Amino acid sequence: MCGIAAVLYKVQAGDQRHPVGRQLREMLYAMRHRGVDSTGVTVCGESFGTDYVARLFVPGENAVDAKVITEAKKAVMGIGGSIDSISRVGSFFRVGLDFKGDVRILADAILGVPGVEIHSIGRSSEIIKDTGDSYELDRRHDISRLNGTHGVGHVRLATESQVDIRHSHPFWAYPFPDISVVHNGQLTNYHTLTRKLQQRGYRFQTHNDSEVIGVYIADKLSQGIKLGDALEQSLDDLDGTFTYVVSTDSGIGVAKDRWSAKPFVIFETGELVGVASEEVALRRVFPENVERFEPQEHTVLTWNVALAPVIGGRS
Repeated sequence: MCGIAAVLYKVQAGDQRHPVGRQLREMLYAMRHRGVDSTGVTVCGESFGTDYVARLFVPGENAVDAKVITEAKKAVMGIGGSIDSISRVGSFFRVGLDFKGDVRILADAILGVPGVEIHSIGRSSEIIKDTGDSYELDRRHDISRLNGTHGVGHVRLATESQVDIRHSHPFWAYPFPDISVVHNGQLTNYHTLTRKLQQRGYRFQTHNDSEVIGVYIADKLSQGIKLGDALEQSLDDLDGTFTYVVSTDSGIGVAKDRWSAKPFVIFETGELVGVASEEVALRRVFPENVERFEPQEHTVLTWNVALAPVIGGRS
């Protein structure tokens, strides 16, 4: 059992940013009974001042070895990039960098350094995840200080894989910037999908089925397919029981399988939308007396920042 949450502000006025990090913290804390093995968020719509922000993880003894990050800096500089800033919390590194080439080249260069894992690379978003509940995540990584336009979050109870940070959500869709996924459920055709995507040149950092969903959707978007259409196609291509939320640089999308086995509730006004596995998460942040609704089986919904929501579905 896991819990997922998301919030999006539809209308963006200039450089205004909303307290997305704090709201996700509260929504996820309300669902900590669904899993405290790990917690994570993606906050989107930030203003970095650099081309990208990379979130890196250096597990184990390598974290205390400055040579690893030195080698990562050399790798970025070796492909024509430059490092603007580096901050650190334990084994976690936040790197602001400039790079004008293909993001795949940048990601491969960084991942080519032994001992380095990439949690995300984004132009306007970043993934922060760690073990423990959302308040522990906030104490270590200050997620409540992150403001943006939208974001997604996840609390995890490990079932099919080990309790560690590598298998925590959200998952970045390597190597696409600003695309991530949170997922509640299980894919039964995970191995088939993985092989097909690997044959097309994609690589994965974990053996988690949720990572495959992110890359699957990002691949569709790279082909010029709209987010809603990509989600619709996933309802036929993904086997199993699932509800997942995808975050992009401009919006979020929700897909719910044909069995509707995983709970999901939506709160929506003219200004914003909040979604979560349980209503208690929504009411913790949005106490207004506005009707909530639960999408039924085989349903897709999408919302964009600064645009009216595009809603589609089928049953």
